[in-house]
Amino acid sequence: MNRELLMLVEAISREKSVERDVVLGAVEAALAQATKKLHSGDVDIRVAVDRDSGDYETFRRWHVVPDEAGLQLPDQEILLFEAKEQIPDIEVDEYIEEPVDSVPIGRIGAMAAKQVILQKIRDAEREMLLNDFMSRGDKIFVGTVKRMDKGDLIVESGRVEGRLRRTEMIPKENLRTGDRVRAMIMEVDLTLRGAPIILSRSAPEFMIELFRQEVPEIEQGLLEIKSCARDAGSRAKIAVLSHDKRVDPIGTCVGVRGTRVNGVTNELAGERVDIVLWSEDPAQFVIGALAPANVSSIVVDEERHAMDVVVDEENLAIAIGRGGQNVRLASELTGWKINIMDAAESAQKQADETDSGRKLFMEKLDVDEEIADILISEGFTSLEEIAYVPLQEMLEIESFDEDTINELRTRAKDALLTMEIAREESVEEAAKDLLDLEGLTPELIAKLAESNIHTRDDLADLAVDELTEITGQSEDEAKTLIMKAREHWFANDAASQE
Repeated sequence: MNRELLMLVEAISREKSVERDVVLGAVEAALAQATKKLHSGDVDIRVAVDRDSGDYETFRRWHVVPDEAGLQLPDQEILLFEAKEQIPDIEVDEYIEEPVDSVPIGRIGAMAAKQVILQKIRDAEREMLLNDFMSRGDKIFVGTVKRMDKGDLIVESGRVEGRLRRTEMIPKENLRTGDRVRAMIMEVDLTLRGAPIILSRSAPEFMIELFRQEVPEIEQGLLEIKSCARDAGSRAKIAVLSHDKRVDPIGTCVGVRGTRVNGVTNELAGERVDIVLWSEDPAQFVIGALAPANVSSIVVDEERHAMDVVVDEENLAIAIGRGGQNVRLASELTGWKINIMDAAESAQKQADETDSGRKLFMEKLDVDEEIADILISEGFTSLEEIAYVPLQEMLEIESFDEDTINELRTRAKDALLTMEIAREESVEEAAKDLLDLEGLTPELIAKLAESNIHTRDDLADLAVDELTEITGQSEDEAKTLIMKAREHWFANDAASQE
């Protein structure tokens, strides 16, 4: 029987072009599966087939786990201290094995064994095909739509399949069985049955790779695409940089009579592409990203990583774009939060900030309006700046003598100390109710306290945009945090109904 087993292994190995060890591994799995059925509980069985004689042994084994971890799978695990009683030098994650009776091959259900072996072989073939495909280093998957699967498209390239999920397709694009498709390879998930290659046609990376294929200068290193933002199927922006002064980055990507950019646009169902010149200067980069709108002025807020962009009324609609599309893509492209406003809004905001700064200085420094206005006109916006900027810089203010400057600095430091003590007390008060809330850090609690958010109810009452404004979190993070804060409401409602 053992000789027949080896002959069967050799025959399957040749027929399926699969390594002999893979087939023997499938046989071992089939024997182990049959043996497990003879034991109660979810035991772990290992079968070892001798590669030369065909003889095999069967073992039941236990995984050694740390004592403090406890047994999660009692039929398969053993605590370290118990394992050491049998094998003194054994370590965590090793195995203790005990020989058990082997199942005769003749008693294995023929169909079950055959299915296990064939499935292992199919898995091995699939892995070999996949490894061969991925070894080519392709970033774009080119294939034919084979079928629909729960709204996703299964795309076939040779004998390898990729999955193009509905969310990764270009909106309003109608792909049918038999159509040729190109898509970006985003990841390979071997746990997925059938189509382990995950594809995307809406990802920014796909557009970048399409330009790389259309524009040889990118592959040669003369040009570089620094970033890309897409509203798939509608509009996109890419930021390009030239590493050679002789090469015009925008003109090179557009191509003669637009041939290169049109090649990308045609592949992406007519998606319009704005090509922007990348700049190390964030303000200049944002101005370019907002094209075709003309920018009148721009104010950069490094602390909030935001910019206030002023445009005239004629350019306001262009800068914002339909449904806010232009400013949203520009923000994604540059990584900066962009606030579009007209001249009147900008003047009003500056007036409000000046008024706010004036009140702050008058209250905290105990000075009159004239001195507060001098500080504002010299560019001071916070008490920290007054307290800690180099003394020499403040001495350059003609309106103040050295004694006045020293007094202002002392008052600013005292005010900051008082405010910090009050903040800590506020945080301590807020922390009693908020500290145990998942997702809240001491830094976030401090920011909430500064906005008079001291309890879970205060936090739960906030809207998502209000919380993002306070904490600087993303919308998803803010939404999750607010829902966490509201959980006790639902728990109380459920308790009252009972």
